[in-house]
Amino acid sequence: MTATMNDTPEPAPNLPESPTGSAPGSADPVAAIAAKIARGDDPHSPAPKKPKEEENFFIFLIKLVLIVGIFRSFIFSPFNIPSESMLPRLENGDYLLAAKWPYGFSKYSMPFSLPLIPGRILPHQPARGDVVIFKAPPGNDVDYIKRVIGLPGDTVQLKGGVLFINGTAVPKVRQDDFVIRISANTSCVSPEFEVLEKDGTPTCHYPQFKETLPEGKSYNVLDLGYRPQDDTPPVVVPADRLFLMGDNRDNSMDSRFPAMEGGGIGLVPQENLVGRATIVMWSTDGGANWFLPWTWFTAARWNRIGGTF
Repeated sequence: MTATMNDTPEPAPNLPESPTGSAPGSADPVAAIAAKIARGDDPHSPAPKKPKEEENFFIFLIKLVLIVGIFRSFIFSPFNIPSESMLPRLENGDYLLAAKWPYGFSKYSMPFSLPLIPGRILPHQPARGDVVIFKAPPGNDVDYIKRVIGLPGDTVQLKGGVLFINGTAVPKVRQDDFVIRISANTSCVSPEFEVLEKDGTPTCHYPQFKETLPEGKSYNVLDLGYRPQDDTPPVVVPADRLFLMGDNRDNSMDSRFPAMEGGGIGLVPQENLVGRATIVMWSTDGGANWFLPWTWFTAARWNRIGGTF
């Protein structure tokens, strides 16, 4: 007998398809080449190996450090106010951002004053009335903040607490007392200024005045009464130097005093400028406790946040 063969082909087993519709383990060469061309790669180059996770994280850290370093060196940098020399404008416990580009860049613009910039590049002279952050002479290693009063060529003098620039008195007009609440960050400079408010809040009341510079910029200062620094000899500001003063005139070691560690700053080289104050981004009265989270909010001086210069 002759065996009979079945002419109907036996169905192939069902194989799962890959997401692209090809059999598992296979690759679409046309799609792979098209993807390389779209990325700008050589279509004949072998597929790149997947980098290790450790290498990716290391590269990420390097990029992050570079970005933060560039941002802090050339754009904005945070500073905190540790004293009351700039009352009433700035209070102890204020945190502000300083713009780094307005006056150019020097080694003092860099983190830790790294000597990566020779001299000063893109220099620009500040304007009278600017509130500036700078490295305080003679050590040039501590950040101070003061207001620009005298520019190169100016003659600056105080007579009886009145500021004179180039022989002309700067108008000084009495304002309402500046009132600040006593807190962990603030105490009265003398008992004579202490006041207990009707609700029992202890405060300091300081005599306040408005000064208006020749260019028209106005700001408030404190004058606590006569002090020896209210009368100074005339000082001619040399080239590349600045005469800087604190707004709290009787509680500020500034250009009225010779430069010495922990004392005055003398005439400050423009090369020492770090930046210009721009905005208060946070303020605290010092009453916060890290272990009591709600005090982070009760200690905040919300009305000061967002103040500009």
